[in-house]
Amino acid sequence: MVCAAKAAGLVRRATQRAAVKDALSGTWLGHALHPMLTDLPIGAWAMASALDLTAGHGGAKAARRLVGIGLVAVVPTAGAGLSDWSDSHGPPRRVGLVHGLGNVAGVALQAASWVARYRGHRGVGVALSGVGLGITAGAASLGGHLSLVRGIGVSHTAFREPVTDWTDVASTSDVTEDRPLRVTAGGVPVVLVRHNGALYALSATCTHAGGPLDEGKLVEDGCIQCPWHASVFRLADGEAVRGPASVGQPIWDVKIDNGRIHVRSATP
Repeated sequence: MVCAAKAAGLVRRATQRAAVKDALSGTWLGHALHPMLTDLPIGAWAMASALDLTAGHGGAKAARRLVGIGLVAVVPTAGAGLSDWSDSHGPPRRVGLVHGLGNVAGVALQAASWVARYRGHRGVGVALSGVGLGITAGAASLGGHLSLVRGIGVSHTAFREPVTDWTDVASTSDVTEDRPLRVTAGGVPVVLVRHNGALYALSATCTHAGGPLDEGKLVEDGCIQCPWHASVFRLADGEAVRGPASVGQPIWDVKIDNGRIHVRSATP
C-alpha cells in the first residue's frame, strides 16, 4: 500500500533524532513504551462510560473529566505507536495503518463527546463516548494481533534456548579488528567483534526486528548498529543505547583455546 509506505516515511523522518526515537521506543525503559501507554486513554474512556451507565447525572462532571484525561493521554500514546509502526513492513504495516485509523476515529468521537458534555448535552456525549469506545476496542484488537500474532514489538531473541556448553565457532585469525563476523553456536547465530583488542560476542539477531547485526557497522563508544533500523547496542554488555530497540542483545561468554574461539550463552 503506497500511502502506508509514504506515511511511514514521514514518521521516520520526524522521529529520526536519537533522543526522540529513544523516548518514543522505550529504549530508556527497557521495553516498548506504546503498549503500556495505551492503558491510560482506554482506561479513562472505559471508566467514563462506566460512570455514564451507573452514576447518572451525579457522575456527569467526573465522566467529562475522564474523557478529557483520555484525550490528553492519547497524545504520547499515539506518538509512541506511530514511531513503532514506521519501522514495520508488509502486512503488519497495513494492519497497523488500519489500527491507527480506527484509533483516530475513536479519538474524534471522544473529542466530540467532551464538547457535547461541556455544552450540557449529556445524552449526546454519552452516546458518542460509547461508540468511540467500541471503535477503540476494535482498533485495540488489531494492536493485539500485531503484537501477539505478528510479533511486532516482541524481542526476537526471547525464546532462544541458552547454549550452556562451550562451542568452538572460529579461529582467532578469522576475526579482524572492527569487522563483525557471523558464526553459529548450537544453531544460534552469533556475531563476533574484535574492538580495541578485546573480543566480544552478541546474538546476531537484532532484538527489535530480527535484523542481522553481523551486517551492521561499528559506531562510537564501542557499539554496533543494526543495518535495518539503526538500533545501537553496546558490545560490552549488549545494552540498547539507541532505539528503536528497547531490549538489549543477549551477550555470550568468550574464551580462546589454542587459537580457537569458543562461546557460550552468558549467565544472566
